[in-house]
Amino acid sequence: MRLVSTLLRPYWKLIAVVFFLVLVRAVTNLYLPTLNADIINDGVAKGDTGYIWRVGGYMLGVTVLQIVVTIIASYQGAKVAMSFGRDARSSLFRKVESFSQGEINRFGTPSLITRVTNDVQQVQMVVAIGLSMMLFAPMTLIGGLIMALRQDIPLSVTLAVILPVMLLALGTILWRALPLFRSMQKKIDRLNQVMRESLSGVRVIRAFARTQYEARRFEEANQDLTNVGLKVMRLFAIMFPTLFWIMNISTVAIMWYGAVRVDSLEMPIGNLTAFIMYVMQILFSIMMASMLASFIPRAAASASRIQEVLDVEPAITDPANPVAVPSLDDGRRGVVEFKDVEFRYPGAEQPVLDRISFTARPGETTAIVGSTGSGKSTLISLIPRLYDVTSGSVSIDGVDVRDMDRSVLWEQIGFVPQKSFLFSGTIAGNLRYGDETATDEDLWRALEIAQSRDFVEATLGGLDEPITQGGTNVSGGQRQRLAIARALARKANVYVFDDSLSALDFKTDSQLRAALKRELTDATMFVVAQRVSSIMHAEQIIVLDQGTIVGLGTHDDLMKTCQTYQEIVYSQLSAEEAA
Repeated sequence: MRLVSTLLRPYWKLIAVVFFLVLVRAVTNLYLPTLNADIINDGVAKGDTGYIWRVGGYMLGVTVLQIVVTIIASYQGAKVAMSFGRDARSSLFRKVESFSQGEINRFGTPSLITRVTNDVQQVQMVVAIGLSMMLFAPMTLIGGLIMALRQDIPLSVTLAVILPVMLLALGTILWRALPLFRSMQKKIDRLNQVMRESLSGVRVIRAFARTQYEARRFEEANQDLTNVGLKVMRLFAIMFPTLFWIMNISTVAIMWYGAVRVDSLEMPIGNLTAFIMYVMQILFSIMMASMLASFIPRAAASASRIQEVLDVEPAITDPANPVAVPSLDDGRRGVVEFKDVEFRYPGAEQPVLDRISFTARPGETTAIVGSTGSGKSTLISLIPRLYDVTSGSVSIDGVDVRDMDRSVLWEQIGFVPQKSFLFSGTIAGNLRYGDETATDEDLWRALEIAQSRDFVEATLGGLDEPITQGGTNVSGGQRQRLAIARALARKANVYVFDDSLSALDFKTDSQLRAALKRELTDATMFVVAQRVSSIMHAEQIIVLDQGTIVGLGTHDDLMKTCQTYQEIVYSQLSAEEAA
């Protein structure tokens, strides 16, 4: 419950108010049976109508006070619970945003979504109920025991048998429920994962006629969640009848023993009535606690899952004393240098990249080619610190990227990922994701370089044309070009294109490369490509094979010295085209 105590600390004043109001409600609730006993003993038994009216008026006033206090306490408690939920979601979101790709892969996207939504909701629900029930139930329980003892000590002995039996039954059920609730949250993760994959891959599913297979996968995940839920419901279906049975048996026993004491004139009838009411309050408090306890195991499992995310220390963080990027005399910035770089994933025996050393300079294009799995995307991911090198260094203008504030680092880089992603909104909103201050003229210029101006002008809305989540309402090529335009709008020193021209036809590809070469004369460009024709004219081509550089130079140099590059080229081009 460290999570709850930490996030509720700022609201201690509101919680204190709720605590006071619940205390007033509990005290007044304990006062009512005593007033009822006085009416029976001193009013009804003696026929004193005035006394009955007077004490009855007190009881009515106490009841009205209870109503007012309960409403205020419920409102303030709900306010605290909603604030807690808001803060928990914000804390989780900020923490997840600070994760490197490794931490995101560790938890998985569906699980992180479940933790931010469903898990927070479970804990928030317990906070809301707990601020009223959790405080009211123990106050009423303890107060009821004291008041019951005041009414009649011998009769109170029955409670010594009743309470342990109820608590034993409740504890046994909750002990069995806790692991089931933990399992339930994992089943929700699995259901979210299947649903997410089915929605994201709907085209592939239909193309391969796997709709029935995906339906079975969903049904299996859904049935697993249902089965666990049924087990939990069975436990609580047993719990409440058991508690009611114990409560009713207890009432019968108390009335029988109390009647014996009233008959022997050892106890007034009004005291017996008050004693029964106090016992009902005690048992009702236990029932309320059991209702709350039915939520606690699942909330505890959810809280531990939330805390698990919050306790993670991201592998990639900003340095304590960031180093500023020096301003060079010639005004050209963006020299990227790899020095003996090695990178391996946590727990991997072999490095993905090994002994990588090269320098990329402004005004030049550095192309990276290699077979699938050779480490091309991993290599360029080291530049914006999506991953950190295991050994060696990656520097920009002589400063190790690990020594730079990440926001400063990212401002220098225009990154176009392998899978182009657009956000819901408009074309202008997506392009200004790179630079919020960009004017419409800047956006049109970026679109023109990215060979996107024609199709944007052809839309009804132009820059204000709506874009759906993920950019699913535009074609793959249009989505790639808009992603490139978004990077160009940033006016960065370093541009990284991770196989981001793959969806373009040869003509558009050629026009785009020419425009980039013409316009980005002062920028350092990295291009990862499978298509050799896209990178033949690069000033520097890096050939990767199993994570190591096997070739470095221009196209002409590599055609003479690098067999791996020759194989790649001749697999795509004829000897005349490659010359």
